Amino acid sequence: MATKIFVNLPVKDLNKSIAFFTQMGYQFNPQFTDENATCMVISEDIYVMLLVEKFFQTFTKKQICDAATHVEAMIALSADSREEVDALLEKALAAGGTSPAPPQDHGWMYGRTFYDLDGHHWEVMYMDPSAVQQA
Repeated sequence: MATKIFVNLPVKDLNKSIAFFTQMGYQFNPQFTDENATCMVISEDIYVMLLVEKFFQTFTKKQICDAATHVEAMIALSADSREEVDALLEKALAAGGTSPAPPQDHGWMYGRTFYDLDGHHWEVMYMDPSAVQQA
């Protein structure tokens, strides 16, 4: 069985976060969704648990950082093409996200960055498989 990953992120407004990521094309597992949290499905093995800050705080003794001014992690997702990278970023911007930097184009690798409504740092990148095989 493949290892699955569940990234847990605190959010200020669960409904706004669900609307944001829905506009980007993601779906949510209703079995793990209530007024405190939702399970966003990125792929068969990747999930993001969006937890209302007050509920998130019950899982840790540490303070929640303000993702608008501090970075707790950079979440990177792969894409199958440069066009898919651009399309996903455009969806993020249309849904209210922001892009803090221009595209990073290294020829064999192409990536873009966006911040979601809570300021969480997301990277979307494409790597040319033939360039990776050569390395």
